[in-house]
Amino acid sequence: MARYTGPKTKKARAFGEPIFGFDKSFDKKKYPPGQHGNSRRRKQKSDYANQLKEKQKAKYTYGVLERQFRNLFDKASGKKGVTGTVLLQLLEARLDNTVYRLGLAPSRPAARQLVSHKHIMVNGVLTNIPSAQLRAGDIISVRGKSRHLQVINESVKGKSDVRKYPWIEWNPDKMEGVFLDYPERESIPEPINEQLIVELYSK
Repeated sequence: MARYTGPKTKKARAFGEPIFGFDKSFDKKKYPPGQHGNSRRRKQKSDYANQLKEKQKAKYTYGVLERQFRNLFDKASGKKGVTGTVLLQLLEARLDNTVYRLGLAPSRPAARQLVSHKHIMVNGVLTNIPSAQLRAGDIISVRGKSRHLQVINESVKGKSDVRKYPWIEWNPDKMEGVFLDYPERESIPEPINEQLIVELYSK
């Protein structure tokens, strides 16, 4: 399964945001990477550069490759509603992202690994496709044999309150969550300017 495996702090510094989660190294150097560090005078970026940067930020945030991202955009374009908002909703509805939001994994890459290693079930069916799109009412649970895994138990114990994501519910007793519906734009916490992405693909 293809995925980005390069230096995460360097990417986060390029975007100016900790897109992969908390990072001590990023906190120490919150300026773009480069030989001359923060002293280098940087030129004002063009509209295209800003649009491309926003698309790349969204791709790396959700761990989606170029072809997958383009396909999702085309799918969003064919649906009713604001294209940029629908795109983010489709990204949030990915199985790996929902596993991460539920607190079953400390990061999206870890959530993707749980899914691909057959630890996660959807509506009682073992599902190992991280990009699987969830629908309203889908139940995401941990496979019975996998509930003792240390990574899952530690993540669940240390997870923040899942109630801050109103489009999902979590039942700790059953070790399962419910994808209630696609989230409203104001509920999605990722600082992404989706309109710039729409403008980029509309050229």
